[in-house]
Amino acid sequence: MSHLETAIAQDFGLIADLVRLHAREEPERPALVDATQTLSYGQLDALMDRIAASLQRDGVAAQASIAICAASSVHYAALFVGALRAGVAVAPLAPSSTPASLARMIEDAGARILFVDAACAEIIGAAAPGAIPRVALDGSAAGLGFDDWLAPAGSRPAAVTPQPGWPLNIIYSSGTTGEPKGIVQPHSMRWAHVRRGATYDYTARTVTLLSTPLYSNTTLVVFFPTIAHGGCVVLMPKFDAGAYLQLAERHRVTHTMLVPVQYQRLMARPDFDRHDLSSFRFKFSTSAPFNAALKADVLARWPGGLVEFYGMTEGGGTCILDAHLHPDKLHTVGRPAEGSDIRLIDEEGREVPPGEDGEVVGHSGGMMVGYHHQPDKTREAEWFDPSGKRFIRTGDVGRFDADGFLTLFDRKKDMIISGGFNIYPSDLEAVLREHPAVTEAAVIGAASEQWGETPVAFVVRRAGDDTSADALLQWANERLGKTQRLARLKFIDELPRSAIGKVLKRELRESDAG
Repeated sequence: MSHLETAIAQDFGLIADLVRLHAREEPERPALVDATQTLSYGQLDALMDRIAASLQRDGVAAQASIAICAASSVHYAALFVGALRAGVAVAPLAPSSTPASLARMIEDAGARILFVDAACAEIIGAAAPGAIPRVALDGSAAGLGFDDWLAPAGSRPAAVTPQPGWPLNIIYSSGTTGEPKGIVQPHSMRWAHVRRGATYDYTARTVTLLSTPLYSNTTLVVFFPTIAHGGCVVLMPKFDAGAYLQLAERHRVTHTMLVPVQYQRLMARPDFDRHDLSSFRFKFSTSAPFNAALKADVLARWPGGLVEFYGMTEGGGTCILDAHLHPDKLHTVGRPAEGSDIRLIDEEGREVPPGEDGEVVGHSGGMMVGYHHQPDKTREAEWFDPSGKRFIRTGDVGRFDADGFLTLFDRKKDMIISGGFNIYPSDLEAVLREHPAVTEAAVIGAASEQWGETPVAFVVRRAGDDTSADALLQWANERLGKTQRLARLKFIDELPRSAIGKVLKRELRESDAG
């Protein structure tokens, strides 16, 4: 076996060590590419040393954290993997969040340094904790310039050996309420993704095009295996279908991760079939329902395999649909991945018999440690079988067919997935209830050709109030994150409820569709 194969065959290893291995064997091979620069593996390895040394110089100890709020770039990606060399956890934050929500995330993560670019610094404004130092990844006036912050060329950090359970990153759920949930993912979870990479032909010749953001777990499940196996990552700060196709052709891209709405926009382009995409080996998708007809269109017109991952940022098991191998199963999300134990449970937490519907729970080597500083929320997300084995609850309802493929039917938690982003209706409802005209509010996901789903609000207005629906919609959207904004708002006399007082969102969906 090669040095790389031997390293990845280990039960546990470090991504930062694999970068050093690639730098020694092929230092000139491209590692990271954006619109302005390219870093070779030799350059990336040296920059990671300077980043780790800088963090140690500034007193950021192993297992402490930093926060990043910026558009995807070579510097962003290098900072992420450079922090790993110091054993420092990264909290990548969504610029689409509200300033108040971003401030809560930064504080919750305990971030010692905030890395930003000019656009994100403007969004955050003065909301972030005042004492936290800021470093501008783009060299703008948003903070100390990245080059000025870096330790001198040739600097080497003190050696740190992260352990499997150490936090690698903290991914925050979208939210505008007081307690955003930070999902702590350990080094062992990312290593499981790296080891799975060989299954999908990640090699030193891989070229992965990523147009989803680096703060998303969707992106990271492809980013880390590419770097670990010595491939090249091409970064797009913002998705544009035409630009994506041009980059894919120019760089002879072999791998990509896209959410279903991006596939939809690409396949709908009149010039799609005029682009040479013959270099593709694998295309991946996750984060949102993927229509079977759209999968079939991708298989028919886009070379290479198509793989759908079903799972949660929290981890706990994955189902994989190799769509190119199972064209008769496109309505499913596939079968449990190797090492994933996926089961279905009823409302009382008992496993359901074969062929029955139940909530999906999963166990694997890739599981979150828990929600950061929220042990109660962590316990709510866990289920234990009679032997004491720990599983993560998904909140999704599904059924296995006779061949072991999982079909999903509904989401117990009523989560809305818009453009690949998770939106929690309770967060939007909390904002609406802050308005003096609102007595009750319920938010559902409505079908959207552009986004897959989009939030729609039903509001019970206070008696005698004359606030218009348009005015309330504008008021709410000014206070919501960009990806959370409501598409429509409707006044209703009363919310439909069950006998025990639960809002029947199913009836709201039916009335909206009708």
